This record gives sequence, C-alpha cells and structure tokens, in this order.
Amino acid sequence: MSFVMPVVPVCPMRKEAAHRSEMVSQLLFGELARVEEQSGDFIRIHSSYDEYEGWCQRSQLVMLDEAPVFQNSRLTEEWSAAVMVNGETMMVGAGTPLDFFTGNMLSLPGFDITYTGSYWDTGKALFEEEQVTHQAKKYLNTAYLWGGRSVFGIDCSGFAQQVFRHFGIRLPRDSYQQAALGETIGFLQEARCGDLAFFDNPEGRITHVGIMLSPATIIHAAGQVRIDPIDNMGIVHAQTGKRTHQLRIIKRYA
Repeated sequence: MSFVMPVVPVCPMRKEAAHRSEMVSQLLFGELARVEEQSGDFIRIHSSYDEYEGWCQRSQLVMLDEAPVFQNSRLTEEWSAAVMVNGETMMVGAGTPLDFFTGNMLSLPGFDITYTGSYWDTGKALFEEEQVTHQAKKYLNTAYLWGGRSVFGIDCSGFAQQVFRHFGIRLPRDSYQQAALGETIGFLQEARCGDLAFFDNPEGRITHVGIMLSPATIIHAAGQVRIDPIDNMGIVHAQTGKRTHQLRIIKRYA
C-alpha cells in the first residue's frame, strides 16, 4: 500500500483525472492520503482525514512507501504561515496540520521541511464561545470556493470542518453527511455558539451549513465567509435584507 502527502499548500482533488474536471475537495499540506490508482499525471487518492476521494496531480504530491507516524495534534495558527521546504519559503494557511512533524522538522523523500511559527494545539483547545468565535472569524471574507478547505478559498462544509478541526472534532466533508451526526436542537432560541445550522433546497436536500455564533447570528460561507442574522425561517442577508437560506435543522457536537 502506498501513500502520498502534498508538497504544495493546497492540492486540488478533482472528480476525474483531468485539469478541467470539477474540484470536489482539497488535500492540505501535511495531510496524508492513500493511493487508490494512477492514470497519467494524476493519482486517485483516499484522504486519511475525511475519507474523501478524488484525483490529484502527481507533481503536487510526494510518494511514501508507508504511512508516517503521528506525532502531535497541532495546527498552524497564523492566517498565513511560512514553512521552509528545502530551504525555500512556502506559505500555508491557518489550520494546516503538523501531525507528522517531530519538533519543528518533517523529513519526506526528497524534502526537508521546517516550521518554527506559532501553532494551535487541538488537544488542549476548549470548545467554548471565545475560542470557537476566534477560529471561525479567522476565515471572515475568505472567498467562497466550491471544494475549498482553506483560508485561500473555502466552501460551507469545508469551513465547518476546518473550524471544528481546531477542537479535535472530525467532521465528514459534505454538509448532508455532517447533518447526519450530532444532537438535534429543537428550537433556534436554544442554539449556542458552535452549533451547526443546516439548510435545504426546495427538494428537501441539505445543501448548506453554517456555524451559530448566537441564537440570532450565524457565520457561513456564501459568496464569502460572512456573518448574517438568522431566524426560525433561515438566514437573512445582513446588507440586502433578503432571505437566502431556508433553515432545516440545528445540530450540536460538543
């Protein structure tokens, strides 16, 4: 069995083995994936973090004969942080995993990597209002990007997944999968910071998710990561006053 790890800040995962194919997700620098098959310049991978599969460009990955040993539960803390790769600077986004670093070093075939910046220890983090708000607001105004999982571009479920990652809570990749987990909160007035609100389309399919900041406000990725009012019917755009998303259910995970 072979594994891979990105040697770029963000590695697109595509639906098919083609550059023009839809990006379904991303593999972040420091994340491990299992090799499923190869086709030309692309490798179909299975993400170890969220079990998602997609095709990645081979040149953006380093091949590993075996999985490295997990070392810690740290993530990069700054919005953008410098990692040294073979003596050259590479900027990675907040929430980049440092799972396989020993101290400030990571050695991969052909790559010597160091990180000496600040970090966030998920093992010591508390899922409480101040810390959840701090991590969620770090993404404010990040552009919406279908399949995105980083501060450089993110979608609604990727946003929820990455914020929860800071607290050691591993969410699946898609909003409908996330909605299948957690404890149902019966009334909006009972919602608290860190609960997830899910929204459906006219056919009843879960298509959107956001993080509650209070019973009356939500932060979510729609156009960009933004804060809007929410009521029993759903989200109201803070600037236009138009209703944008229909509330389906609220879930609690911690």
